[in-house]
Amino acid sequence: MRILLVGQAAFAAEVLQRLAAAGDTIAGAVCPPDAGGKPDAFKQAAEAHGVPVHQFRSLKTPEARRAFEDARADLAALVYVTQIVPEPLLQIPRLTTICFHPSLLPRYRGGSAIAWQLIRGETRTGVTVFWPDAGIDTGPILLQREAPIGPDDTAGTLYYRTLYPLGVDTVADAVALIREGRAPRVAQDETRASYDPLVGDDHAVVDWTRPAAEIHNLIRGCDPQPGAHTLWRGARLRLYEPRRVVGTAGAVPGTVLALGPEGLVVACGDGGAVRCTRARDGGTKAAAAEVAQTIGLPAGSRLGPA
Repeated sequence: MRILLVGQAAFAAEVLQRLAAAGDTIAGAVCPPDAGGKPDAFKQAAEAHGVPVHQFRSLKTPEARRAFEDARADLAALVYVTQIVPEPLLQIPRLTTICFHPSLLPRYRGGSAIAWQLIRGETRTGVTVFWPDAGIDTGPILLQREAPIGPDDTAGTLYYRTLYPLGVDTVADAVALIREGRAPRVAQDETRASYDPLVGDDHAVVDWTRPAAEIHNLIRGCDPQPGAHTLWRGARLRLYEPRRVVGTAGAVPGTVLALGPEGLVVACGDGGAVRCTRARDGGTKAAAAEVAQTIGLPAGSRLGPA
């Protein structure tokens, strides 16, 4: 088949390599403009395979539509797409378009699906390949695969260790089903649907009066971006790589119980505590003890609003 790939980063690059190895013709690669002067991994992979590359700041332009039309693709595949793809473009390929999403749809629709699954304490996750329509992650399901969430997984580790390899395999298998004429279109159950906004700093504020499990989930769900944050002397301190640990009886929530090579231990509202291995005060992420020393944060201090 002739396949137009729309995406970015290493995930889209690996999908390109898998489909090309399976004998498909990659009709084009659509990705955002280079950021920070560094070529995108997907762009590099496409160029290495002699695939035409199209870079657009927006896919709502006549130029983007022309790229979709000129590809003469049998299928388009959205693989790690952060740009909005207008619904008319989805219908241009002969067999329309499929899309990868890092959750078990219809739950956790939206662009921060991985983060919200961790924030809400889910223990199971998965990936979905579906046929997108005009809604946000609402089209019929083609293929799904489940996976476990580790108790200390962060959004970063869950993606790179689990959902990334599972996702590449699932996209490749979905394309194989289409190639064989056996691809289903199973309507999503709207009674089970959920949608969440992009996780930002407003969602990432640590309330130390909450239970340790809830705080642990918030910090790992916001790791690496945007980084759950608390206040020290009026400035934001971002926390990463959390673990739940034993607290100190009677400690006021937000109190720094310990500082050392293993991290920064902070008391939570239920008597438990969370230890964060790394932190950032606006500069480079580093060992939490090093950051604490830099900003003058000693054990016994209290984090959070004054």
